[in-house]
Amino acid sequence: MKKHIEKIPIGLIYSRLILGFVILLLSYYQPGSFRCIIVSIIIWAIVSDIFDGIIARKLNISTQKLRRLDSSVDQVFWICTLIGAFLLCGDFFIENYVEIFALLFFEGLTYLVSFIKFKKEVATHAISSKLWTLTIMGTLIQIVLSCNSGLLFNVCIYFGILTRIEVIAILLIIKDWTNDVPSLYHAIRLRQGKKIKRHKLFNG
Repeated sequence: MKKHIEKIPIGLIYSRLILGFVILLLSYYQPGSFRCIIVSIIIWAIVSDIFDGIIARKLNISTQKLRRLDSSVDQVFWICTLIGAFLLCGDFFIENYVEIFALLFFEGLTYLVSFIKFKKEVATHAISSKLWTLTIMGTLIQIVLSCNSGLLFNVCIYFGILTRIEVIAILLIIKDWTNDVPSLYHAIRLRQGKKIKRHKLFNG
């Protein structure tokens, strides 16, 4: 029974990987009620992303390998969702390509810095990044449903760039690759050889 329970976090992670490609198919073929289905999948992705970590930490199986897998799958899911939204609402993305390109540039830069310095992907799971994910969810839902987004889109873009800058700073400050670094403050403490306190639910 315990072994089955321990498989729940990894099952939640892989569900996002599968559903990312489902969004691509829905966006391309556009069956009945496809927009509502995509929105439901996006909401499920956020919920599962929250609970896979919480469950893993409660079961004491939140390993570095699991956290790296979580980060990689999240990246694939959101890329699939972004492509899906583009297939549905290409004009919106063309009209706002400068802001979107700027955000994608900084996102790519975080991974470039991490691979150059540590030969590993990003898995800081900073608190600001978690909050940014909520704005991504809201923005993409709005775009999928209406092919438009105003204030929420701007918040998502500029807050996203700020969080990417923080993650880059964290990567440059820490000496060794570390997953679950809640903030720049915590990165500085790690560099000083001090212990950091992580939230039991979100960065345990």
